[in-house]
Amino acid sequence: MTTPPKTSRLLGIGWCALVPFAVVAVYLGLGTVAVRLIGEPIVATTALGMLVVVLVGAVRTRRPRWLAHAPAARPRTEIPCFGWTVVGCAVLAFLAGQSLALWIYVTTGSTGFDASKETRHAAGVLATLLLALVAAPAGEEALFRGLIYPLLRKRVSILASTLVTAVVFGLLHGNAVQFASTLPLALLLALVYERTRALWPCVLLHLNFNLAAVLVPAQVLGVLAKPTSAVLLCLAFAGCMCGPYRRVIGWEEPGAGGESAM
Repeated sequence: MTTPPKTSRLLGIGWCALVPFAVVAVYLGLGTVAVRLIGEPIVATTALGMLVVVLVGAVRTRRPRWLAHAPAARPRTEIPCFGWTVVGCAVLAFLAGQSLALWIYVTTGSTGFDASKETRHAAGVLATLLLALVAAPAGEEALFRGLIYPLLRKRVSILASTLVTAVVFGLLHGNAVQFASTLPLALLLALVYERTRALWPCVLLHLNFNLAAVLVPAQVLGVLAKPTSAVLLCLAFAGCMCGPYRRVIGWEEPGAGGESAM
């Protein structure tokens, strides 16, 4: 029996709210337990990231059907071309995100971002680098692109799944500055996962994004902390993203399952 379009849309909206809420609630609950047991927030977050990798990896290995969605993955004959497009989008994602984040920080400040910096400083360089370059890329990709995104895609469209996953990913960072800096990356990573159905490209892109954030001096990026720069870079990123998005949409089969009217 075919579900009426209005009912299908309402079910899709409910699914988009339920999945991220449930997954993030469990994640935050585990995080609270980890902080209480370990005491140091950065070390606890690192341990939590590794735990997420193990748990999501077990689900993806032992119960792949739980996260499978239509259309099936296509042969990867065009990955080299797609890959170069993604690299260009990744560079623009970094520049657009950093420009927008710096502009927000210079204009309004951010107590949440300041508190995050103080926590990382108190934890020390080694713990911070371990989190930024290992636990965060692996754990966050397992959680968002490895679990939340495929669960959403079982019921709703690529666009809806990408937007919801990206917004929740940004919100989980806890402040407007990091939300702005990570949102472009999250949009790109969702399309990369949709095309490849593999987590390692997402982890690699995420790792390089964090590495650039660590290595590129704030003074160098400071010239981008202007509304004009932020707007132009965001528009350039949006234009670049049309390529991967059109390729991903083009690989879909008409009438394939897993798509709602959203």
